[in-house]
Amino acid sequence: MTAMVPGIYAHGKIELLQTPVGIRDGKVRVIVIEEDEKRPSRQMQFGKYSEGRLSTEEDFRIAEWHGPKEWE
Repeated sequence: MTAMVPGIYAHGKIELLQTPVGIRDGKVRVIVIEEDEKRPSRQMQFGKYSEGRLSTEEDFRIAEWHGPKEWE
């Protein structure tokens, strides 16, 4: 059985951020992804429309994801 879990590599050490489910002991393979700078958040914020109007609570409700739509 294999599991993929997030972790952090810093100062020569690896820290797992989650415990692998269903695995007691095992070998690991590590891929380190270097991140130079923090990525900007992609969350909606009030006042981000280019037309000059401010966003409203209704805009947030429209943009909210409710899962896949059922086929009729």
